[in-house]
Amino acid sequence: MQKKSLYKVAASLAVQALLFAPIYAQSMNVDVSKSSLRWEAGKVIGDPHYGAIQLTQGVLEIRNNEIASGSFTIDMTTISNEDLGAGYGDKLVGHLISDDFFSVSSHPQAQLVVLGGTPFEKGKATVQAQLTIKGHAESIEFEVVQKNGAFDATLNVDRSKFDVRYGSPSFFNDLGDSAIKDVFTLAVHLEVQ
Repeated sequence: MQKKSLYKVAASLAVQALLFAPIYAQSMNVDVSKSSLRWEAGKVIGDPHYGAIQLTQGVLEIRNNEIASGSFTIDMTTISNEDLGAGYGDKLVGHLISDDFFSVSSHPQAQLVVLGGTPFEKGKATVQAQLTIKGHAESIEFEVVQKNGAFDATLNVDRSKFDVRYGSPSFFNDLGDSAIKDVFTLAVHLEVQ
C-alpha cells in the first residue's frame, strides 16, 4: 500500500514538472530608430536603383531558440532613393508611390507577420512569414542571422505576386530594355530593446 502511494506521489510530481517546466520565451520590441530597411530594384538590363524605407513598429518573440512569432509594419510613405540626384530621385520615388507600383495613397502600410522558424544554429535560422503589400498577402521564406543581439535578413520579394505590374515581364511582352525585374530585395537590420 505504501509503495503505491509513493508511486502516485512520484508520478504526480513528474507530471507537474512536465506541465510547469520553464519554456524560454522572450518578447522584444524593435528599436525602429536604430533599425533599417534598404531596398534594391532595377531593370533587367542596367544598374539597380536603391534606397530606404522605414519601419513604424516591430515585435519579435523568441521561444526555445526559435523566432516563434513577430509582426512588423512598414511605412510605405517613407520610400526614398539614394543612388540618383534630387531631381531624378524624386521622380523615381513619385513613380514608386503611384498606382503604377505601390499605390501608397490607398495602401500606406505593408505588413510582415512571422509564422515560425527553425532553431538558430551557428547564429542562423530559416523563417516563414506572410508579407502583405497593396492588400495582397503572400508567403515568404528567408534566412535570419542573429549577431550581437541584432537580426539581419535579405528578403527576395516577387512584386508580380502583389499586383505591382508596371514594366513586369510576367505581365507584358516585348518590353525590351524597359523591362523591370519582378524580384526586388529588402535588406533588413533589426535592433531590439
